[in-house]
Amino acid sequence: MATEVHNLQELRRSVSLANKVFVQRDYTEGTMCQFQTKFPPELESRIEKHLFEETIKTLNSYYIEAEKVGGRSYLEGCLACATAYIIFLCMETRYEKILKKISAYIEEQNVKIYAPRGLLITDPIERGMRVIEISIYEDRCSSGSSSSGSTTSSSGGR
Repeated sequence: MATEVHNLQELRRSVSLANKVFVQRDYTEGTMCQFQTKFPPELESRIEKHLFEETIKTLNSYYIEAEKVGGRSYLEGCLACATAYIIFLCMETRYEKILKKISAYIEEQNVKIYAPRGLLITDPIERGMRVIEISIYEDRCSSGSSSSGSTTSSSGGR
């Protein structure tokens, strides 16, 4: 995994940022953390629609799983109160474990699908769980043939 992260850092250094696309939160079903699956038009020439939608749907399912309240969440809350939250110095919550799973999934998607297409997904936790940021990179060698230095952003939201 360290070599994969190293390769993504190499990608960021060897190419220039052309644009950023933001996938907004979807509040149609309440305040539960989920993101819109609407395909941004800026990505049409970069990635297939079904790959993008599959990534977003998987992320949404992880966030739904993280926010489920069950026996384990209840027990964690009771232990936290009983120990004045000192228990969290010794153990990782279920929510934290799922957030790590999400980070690993995003890293995997970046390496396998997005980075080869000149795209990188930023973990939503780094943006306050408000958006999924997708950076669009263009190769510095070919930057003269297309719109070089364009750093406009699209919010695509409501």
